[in-house]
Amino acid sequence: MTGAFPPFDRFAHWNRVPARILLVLVAGLLLMAALTPLTSGEGVAAPPSLHAAARAPQRERDEDLKLYDDVIARLKHGETYYAVIAEEHRRHRFPLHPGFAVRLPTLAVVEAALPQGALIPLSVILMGAVLMAWWKRLAGEPGGKDLRLIAMAALFFGVSIGTTRYFFVLHELWAGQLLALSFGLHRPAQREGKPGRWIGAWLAAAAALAIREHALPFVLLMAAFALYHRRWKESAAWLALIALFLAAMTAHLHTVAAMVRADDPPSASWLTLRGLTGWLSLEVLSSNLRWLPTALAGPLVLLSLFGWAGWRTAAGAFATLLYLGYGIAFMIAGRPDNFYWGMMVAPAMLIGLAFLPMAARGLVHAAFPVQGLGRLFLKEAR
Repeated sequence: MTGAFPPFDRFAHWNRVPARILLVLVAGLLLMAALTPLTSGEGVAAPPSLHAAARAPQRERDEDLKLYDDVIARLKHGETYYAVIAEEHRRHRFPLHPGFAVRLPTLAVVEAALPQGALIPLSVILMGAVLMAWWKRLAGEPGGKDLRLIAMAALFFGVSIGTTRYFFVLHELWAGQLLALSFGLHRPAQREGKPGRWIGAWLAAAAALAIREHALPFVLLMAAFALYHRRWKESAAWLALIALFLAAMTAHLHTVAAMVRADDPPSASWLTLRGLTGWLSLEVLSSNLRWLPTALAGPLVLLSLFGWAGWRTAAGAFATLLYLGYGIAFMIAGRPDNFYWGMMVAPAMLIGLAFLPMAARGLVHAAFPVQGLGRLFLKEAR
């Protein structure tokens, strides 16, 4: 009966026992996600009201954003990044150690150098580049072309967060957009050992990594995939990028350490072990999912991952490991006030929803191949 399902439908070809186990696991996780409260630095979060937002006064800047605003303003007046960053951290009561509490200088230097008003068109251009890259990539992946319009709608919902002017000084905003671009530009070879097309993806990922070190897992996964498929030149390029980043980060940490005084307080720990609350909070509150009811937004994060997992392609495999990996990381690390970390993965994550119906049909058929549900889903697949 699996002949009615395409080869890129991963779950349809599973055996009955693992399919039933996964089905129960997915159902349980969705229920937990619907009941899990989302928390930010201000406590339990609720979806904002569009009516209230229209009537409310202009939102006051968050403390993180005020810090970056002031650093960029001083750079525009000719000062250098490391000459001002320690002063601004102390003035805004932000920690200086460990050195990871201080952002890399890339984004602040670039934004200070750009003319007034340039960030809005730049964000729109970047969003357009992400959409175009994925439009082309989906056309080349098995099963992607037929679902491209749905996938692009989901992508637009995710990537449009990058045009939110309020967040333009956030490093994760730009790094996340660049990672979505890198993912979309990457064209793995169809046969093992062949080079494929990866230079554009490498450049976009390098830019993301120069802005925020949280892009490192993406680059590590790219390197791992290239090594696994024996794409040696590409592997060398990703490994070289990792080496360059480690050298730059070492220099950054050394410079910051030299500025720390004995009375500078340390940062609160990022290891919080928040579990599912951490995963869903960071990815919902940093994306346009925040406009949806909590009971819907949380499950959509997991359903998008399930959709990616059900798509048996190079993109599906990479996305599954990428978003699951970041999700596990967010369960372990990230304080409630670090909600913006989720912007690293939010832009392209929801593409997985386009493959959700296929994944659900395939899994139900594999779990109940001769029962009524299995026959019903088989008819729909035909």
